[in-house]
Amino acid sequence: MRVTDTAAAIFLAIVVGGANAPALAADSCTDFKWDVSKERALFAGPAASLAGGANVKSAPVIVPNRLYQVQLLPQARVRFAARPGKQTPPAGAYAGLARLKIPESDSYRVAIDAQFWIDVVSKGSLLAAKDFQGQHGCNAPHKIVEFYLAGTQPFILQLSSATTDRIRLTITPTPARKL
Repeated sequence: MRVTDTAAAIFLAIVVGGANAPALAADSCTDFKWDVSKERALFAGPAASLAGGANVKSAPVIVPNRLYQVQLLPQARVRFAARPGKQTPPAGAYAGLARLKIPESDSYRVAIDAQFWIDVVSKGSLLAAKDFQGQHGCNAPHKIVEFYLAGTQPFILQLSSATTDRIRLTITPTPARKL
């Protein structure tokens, strides 16, 4: 191999290898501390469109393992099942309600594509989140909040303090954590 051939091979290796590096670095969805492969797969597929409820009676039913696109309302028009955990929404905030129907008691994750507040209400009270995390620059998903949902009664999912009137979300059972 001549020197020019070697130099050309090195140059080509740098260009080809370097071309993949920015793509990997640009994927800000890879730094979650949990395995979010199920949520990422759902966010890559089509979403069922729903109108968020203005109150519990008008709230649509959502089930785990599906992606939804929810049309929100101006937050001032929403009558919440319980006072939202975030007390001071931004000016012009959007909100909506959904009834979450689950098959069994377990830990579930609510994954969303934007920055806003998520509450789950059971019997008129907010449930405490078990854990949460988010990734700046990622919207598939952007934020995940984990809740333990005891019983199979419908839970009320409250979405509030959104700066956009349309959000995508999915609910998934929390996978077993590997040690």
